[in-house]
Amino acid sequence: AGFDTAGFVVAQAPDHVVENEKALAKAGDDPKKRRKVVRKKPPEGFVNWGENTFERLIAAEPEPLTSRFRVTHAMLLSIIARPGNAFDAMRRLLEDNHEPRRQQLRHIRRAIAIYRSLLDGGIVERLETPDAQGRIVRLTVDLQADFALNQPLSTFALAAFELLDPESPSYALDMVSVVESTLDDPRQILAAQQNKARGEAVAAMKAEGVEYEERMERLMDITYPRPLDELLFHAFGLYRTSHPWVSDHPLSPKSVVRDMYERAMTFSEFVSHYELARTEGIVLRYLAGAYKALEHTVPEDLKSEDFQDITAWLGEMVRQVDSSLLDEWEQLANPELEDAEEARERADQVKPVTANARAFRVLVRNAMFRRVELAALDRTWDLGELDAESGWDADAWAAALDGYWQEYDELGTGPEARGPRLLQIEERPEDGLWRVRQTFHDPAGDHDWGISAEVDLTASDAEARAVIKVVGVGQL
Repeated sequence: AGFDTAGFVVAQAPDHVVENEKALAKAGDDPKKRRKVVRKKPPEGFVNWGENTFERLIAAEPEPLTSRFRVTHAMLLSIIARPGNAFDAMRRLLEDNHEPRRQQLRHIRRAIAIYRSLLDGGIVERLETPDAQGRIVRLTVDLQADFALNQPLSTFALAAFELLDPESPSYALDMVSVVESTLDDPRQILAAQQNKARGEAVAAMKAEGVEYEERMERLMDITYPRPLDELLFHAFGLYRTSHPWVSDHPLSPKSVVRDMYERAMTFSEFVSHYELARTEGIVLRYLAGAYKALEHTVPEDLKSEDFQDITAWLGEMVRQVDSSLLDEWEQLANPELEDAEEARERADQVKPVTANARAFRVLVRNAMFRRVELAALDRTWDLGELDAESGWDADAWAAALDGYWQEYDELGTGPEARGPRLLQIEERPEDGLWRVRQTFHDPAGDHDWGISAEVDLTASDAEARAVIKVVGVGQL
């Protein structure tokens, strides 16, 4: 809560100036050679600075430092969790600092509001007498060591979890939706989702012969996916009456992680589907933030097996994509620092995707279920693009699925269809593969049709994804 009284600033000349000076130094004292030196120009839009700029900054009156002190949920939880009187510790923190008194009072009011929300939410409780470590207030929930309420609406998320049905097949994904509703909106992604939804709706309405004016009217109601919005907004309204400070942080239901998981898409497939190639960095940052929130905000006792599968899958995907993107960007930006061979060697140091068995099983499950979803839509061309190398082109898929459609008129893709009961995995690491059978969820419940495949573990590590080779589609 204070400031350093001394510091150092090192300023380097602009890149083009450095290169020009190097070229002049290489030319030496020969006037003819120096005149022939082609000076590099500053890049377009460059804001010029130089030695004179630096000298002016040194001589100028120092600018006043601006405090960035903030009171957060994580701060209060940390102080309450440690031994001693939390109120005394918090009072020292809030009053023994360089903040103006007016700001101190604002911080004090915010600390009181956060404390009351934690108290009302049952996360902390007052003790009538101090405990053995001198605490007069303590945590009431079992929080993991890295637990953190980093988002302003994290306490609301904890309360909202209680509204969900643990027995529901969508319980884990509903928890993801609750957490996503507390995150900042990735506007580019949401706009792309809305555009995609509206484009598909227009195509469907045209096929139905809906008139233009009616199409435009219907489009106004189509937006990006917002799971649990009615439930969450109703709960948020009630929560806000006793926690008025959350009004400054609007709730925003959305589905990015959930959408990617339900569509069984990889990072590249998601980016391609929504045409986000120019903003894939934003997608990656959002996914990384969502992973951190899911991992650190949800208490351990609420994390179901399915929820842990989702977080393991998301974390592994972020790690694999982040490493490959950073290596590629750095190599492109600084080709002089390392050649392509060196970049590949550094990329090889990334932990193989099969090393995280739990996350890899989810990748395999998603890859298999992606084929189920495409089969349900009878998109044999897309299936052929996925599996042509293993001998399953569009014609082969169409021929295999004809038999299914002769028996059934529907192929399920709901929660039960993607459940673990319909996916069998035989791990054969000694053979360098897994054998997989994804059973179709037919309307009669016969469960005799499905996809048989092999997962190439070596190829999966090389490509940082589940490499699937379909070996059969049909009845057992």
